[in-house]
Amino acid sequence: MATFLYKLGRLCFRRRWWVVLLWVALLVGIGAGAASSSGAVAEDFALPGTESQEALDLMEEEFPEANADAIESTVVFQVPEGEDITDPERMADVREVLAELEDGDKVIGVTDPFEGGNANVSEDRSTAYTTVDYDASFDDVTTEMHEQLMAALDTGRATGMTVEAGGQVALGEQELGSAAEMIGLVVAAIVLFITFGSLIAAGLPVITAIIGVMAGTLGITALSTVFNLTDTTGILASMIGLAVGIDYALFIVSRYRAELVEGHDRDEAAGRAAGTAGSAVVFAGLTVVIALAGLAVVNVPLLTKMGLAAAATVALAVFIALTLVPAVLGITGKRIFGRKVRKQNPETGVPATLSKNGKENMGSRWARGVLRRPALVLAVSIIGLGVLAAPVAGMELGLPDDGTQPEDTTQRKAYDMLSEGFGPGFNGPLMLAVEARDGGDLVAATDAVSGVLDGTEGIVGTAPAMFNEDGTMATLLVFPSTGPSDHETADLVHQLRDDVVPGLEADTGTEILVTGAAAINIDFSQVMTDALVPYLALVVGLAFILLILVFRSIVVPLKAALGFLLSVLAALGAVVAVFQWGWGADLIGVSETGPIMSMMPIFMVGVIFGLAMDYEVFLVTRMREAHVHGEGAQQSVVTGFNLNARVVTAAAIIMISVFASFAVPTDDAMVKMIGFGLAVAVLLDAFVVRMTIVPAVMGLIGERAWWLPKWLDRVVPNVDVEGDSLEKYLKANGKGRDAVKRDREPASVS
Repeated sequence: MATFLYKLGRLCFRRRWWVVLLWVALLVGIGAGAASSSGAVAEDFALPGTESQEALDLMEEEFPEANADAIESTVVFQVPEGEDITDPERMADVREVLAELEDGDKVIGVTDPFEGGNANVSEDRSTAYTTVDYDASFDDVTTEMHEQLMAALDTGRATGMTVEAGGQVALGEQELGSAAEMIGLVVAAIVLFITFGSLIAAGLPVITAIIGVMAGTLGITALSTVFNLTDTTGILASMIGLAVGIDYALFIVSRYRAELVEGHDRDEAAGRAAGTAGSAVVFAGLTVVIALAGLAVVNVPLLTKMGLAAAATVALAVFIALTLVPAVLGITGKRIFGRKVRKQNPETGVPATLSKNGKENMGSRWARGVLRRPALVLAVSIIGLGVLAAPVAGMELGLPDDGTQPEDTTQRKAYDMLSEGFGPGFNGPLMLAVEARDGGDLVAATDAVSGVLDGTEGIVGTAPAMFNEDGTMATLLVFPSTGPSDHETADLVHQLRDDVVPGLEADTGTEILVTGAAAINIDFSQVMTDALVPYLALVVGLAFILLILVFRSIVVPLKAALGFLLSVLAALGAVVAVFQWGWGADLIGVSETGPIMSMMPIFMVGVIFGLAMDYEVFLVTRMREAHVHGEGAQQSVVTGFNLNARVVTAAAIIMISVFASFAVPTDDAMVKMIGFGLAVAVLLDAFVVRMTIVPAVMGLIGERAWWLPKWLDRVVPNVDVEGDSLEKYLKANGKGRDAVKRDREPASVS
């Protein structure tokens, strides 16, 4: 493979403008597809195979007039203490707001809280609520709709009432990613400039990464109506695509500069960079793609689409690193080095060495320091990660709702007002889908069900049943005495499903399914938990095989997998400490703590495994390369750090900054949690596991690190990531290391 990539790199370098034109044409074509994509895309959160989803599917079938994707807002009114909201004057104030709400864009209905015997009024008559129904889905929310809702609230507030609203329209139109990406790009550019000392070299990885992200996000937009891809689908693609796009280009550019210093012509250096660092990029990219695409085994459509979209964007980043980056290197010419460095050799623009004063760099000194006390370093690192991972034992899973919003938001205020006026369970009622069997009397059956539920501990009441047109199915709202995220509510759901419902089905001749916010939360958490072990087995198993191919070793892939488990557990521990326990929450703008998002553990496992293998491949392939070319076990570790530690450090800082930039500016709890978790995981994996534990373990086991059973050695194909076959090919063509010539491409290439 190294030889093929070498030839590809040289070809792209020599045909640089054709390659650039092909990528521009591809980008224009994808952009045209995105521009022609039209039609609304609805959120498709689903949990196939769960009782909650079965109930929702049944209700959608039996109540076709209801739009399952339609959104609604709940507007809550509260009068000052001592007043009665049912007084005629206050009723007039409330109805003035209702009239204004009815005139809003896409509003198709507003309930009157005073109809039906004050059905939507609290017992103490201090609070009332109305439901505003919209002919719109999640993605249809506009700034105008939000402003109209806020104006109606202000009308009510002007009368002295407290008026707040919950729901998506109250949250407003969400712009995800743009500001975060800019912050990440700025930090990345600064780090790259410090690393390379050249604006051109610093800008090249950023520009090519942006092209990859643009192609990926435009592709998602172009296919959005075909595969029902929402804006949420592209969040992970942008986040991962930008990070790995910069990293992959960084490794190619860094190797190219090193090959120039070795004395190779520019096209030869580009080919060698593609053949060696490019091989590492291919296998690193494959591990990320496997980890992301593997999210499909969870069988949650939202996660599957996010994973596949991100995997496609990573694949694009790999192709760009192997083709567009060598082409742009040909266009930049001498300017790949900074002006000060070029002055050392004005004719070629290539310095004699990349190290300062010929001394060992920080990477070599760090590796030697670790190798002096490998057992102590290993023990301290593992203990430290274990301490960070300790909070995972107390992790609670859940789904975000208005109760997790910051206390100063209108959504949170409306949530608290409803809890105060109607009880905590009002914000997350359970819903029972009751279906008649064998033509039974459904009205009598639902009355019997309501009677039993009203007398069940943990339930404060039920709402009147709603029937479909042919009277074969009904829905029944059940209000728990506790909130949707409380343990008691989860216990109630299990009690209903396991103990209460079977008896009711037998007594009433019906089939009953339990759904609702709390039930969906429980089912989702269970799906995530059940899928974690199979997912780990699939992803780690495939990556383990891949790493055996790369390193021709059993110990190195095993060490890589165990190190990943340490870093991901420690990162999850940090997430629990901040987002659930509130430690240091104010530092990143977390105003409200609560359960950890249910998909977070499996999501982090998938993403971090792929990214962790990036650093393992980039760092250890250099060690493997040095070892194959005759260096001893410990010296090959030092050589690997001498050549790649600085670049891995820069790559990690870039990735951390990209993820952190998604965590800090946004108010979206999900995006903030994901950004923080990924940033911490990369920090720990790159600097504690890969840069510290890896050299310590390699120093302790020595030559045994590269042991492979003879029978397996005969079976495993040689993919030649270290470039040994490439070196033989080059020697056969008079271009081996011993035949390096100092003549370089003339300055006219720039």
